[in-house]
This record gives sequence, C-alpha cells and structure tokens, in this order.
Amino acid sequence: MKIIPLSEGSFTIDKTKVFVPFDTSSEELNNRPIGSLLVEIQPFLVITEKDVILLDTGLGYNDRNGAFQLHQNLAKAGIQPSQVTKVLMSHLHKDHAGGVTIKQENGHDRFLSFPYATWYVQEREFAYAMETGSASYLTEDFSILGEFSKVVWLTDDEGLIDGYIRYQVTGAHSKFHQVFWIEENGQTIFFGGDVAPQLQQMKSRFVAKYDFDGKKSMELRRQWWEEGQAGNWTFLFYHDIKSPVWPEQRG
Repeated sequence: MKIIPLSEGSFTIDKTKVFVPFDTSSEELNNRPIGSLLVEIQPFLVITEKDVILLDTGLGYNDRNGAFQLHQNLAKAGIQPSQVTKVLMSHLHKDHAGGVTIKQENGHDRFLSFPYATWYVQEREFAYAMETGSASYLTEDFSILGEFSKVVWLTDDEGLIDGYIRYQVTGAHSKFHQVFWIEENGQTIFFGGDVAPQLQQMKSRFVAKYDFDGKKSMELRRQWWEEGQAGNWTFLFYHDIKSPVWPEQRG
C-alpha cells in the first residue's frame, strides 16, 4: 500500500477553537495565547490494490490562488479528485470535515468535494453533530452528506468494509469518533483520528482536556501502541508535524 500525507500546514489552536496558521520557521509559539497547541492538519491518501482512499478531509481551505487546497494537494501527488474511491471519516469536527464540501464563489452554495467516491460516515456522529452544532461542529460543512446517495452510514460499533477495512467506534475524543485499520497483503495501516493524533502522545500518559473522555483516549493510545508494536502496524498521525507516518516510509 502507498501512503501520501496531504498536509495543509501548521496551525495553533486555543480555547476559541480557531485554527491560526503558524510558520514554524519564523514564529514563536510563546507569542500565541497561553494554552495554544501547535498542530499539523494532515489528511491522508492510501492507495491499495482495490481503492484510492482518503482519510478525513482537512479544514476545507482554499490556497492563495483561490483553489481548493485538498484538491491541489492531491494534484501534486498525481491524483485527480475523481480517482478517489472511498472517503473514510473519523469524526466531523471542523478540522477533519471542513473539506467535505467546497464553497461556491457566492460564499453560500456548496458542493461535495468528492462526488464520485463512496463516503463512510458514522451515523450516530452525524446525528449528534447535526443536533449539537458548535464551534467544533460546523454543520454547513457536512450537512449535505445527509442528502447524498453514496454515503454508507456505519451504524455498528465495529465492522468490516469490503473485506479489508476494519472500523471501530471509540468515542473518547468526540462522542462517536471512529478509527480504521486498512489491511492488505500482510500490511496493516492504522488511522486513529484524534484519539491517536501524534506519535509523542502514544508514548506518554496524559489526559487531554479537549477530549470527550480523556481517560479513555489515554487508555486506548496505550492499547494501540502495544498492539501496533507487536503487529507491525503503520500509524498515521493526523496532527503530527514531525512524524505523520510511523515507522517512516522508506523509498
């Protein structure tokens, strides 16, 4: 399997839940509000024998030329949006689901960013997000999924997609957050979304205040780290600046 990180850049975020671009080469984190976290926003593309899979959709920003950044990142990797066959959503917070739709130039109308793909969304996460709405859940970004015919609504706590992609509802970060294992030819790729967002978090024990259930997140990270070490998993870290893929890909 081939893994392509699709970085949208580095950002800081504080209690306002606003993502502020951050240049790691010239800016000082200390100049940002106290409690600011430094994160990468990084969807992933995984190319298997069967599929071209997108894992989460980023912030949904446009680049300096006004082009949809996620599509531009794909183009740099030699992939057209129409080639994406599956989109797997871990949850619907704005930094993961902002790119579900693209704004029209009028700023109001939206269309789906990958209309030819089949989308896999946890039904309870969608219902909760639509009902709740908040600074974290911007429903205008993803409400269109409720009307799209190519959404597969995942309803169970765990299951199998096309015989080789496993999913499991973890909660922990958001109420109905889910994670994925892609298994092919003896290789396992694990995407833990925001329960397992950074390599360093896998190696340390702490409870994050921004999690729905921080203690459960901590316990799951420890469990996955041990299982992954034993099973030679490849970890994908959505918010890791230095180590988006671990172990690092060679060649």
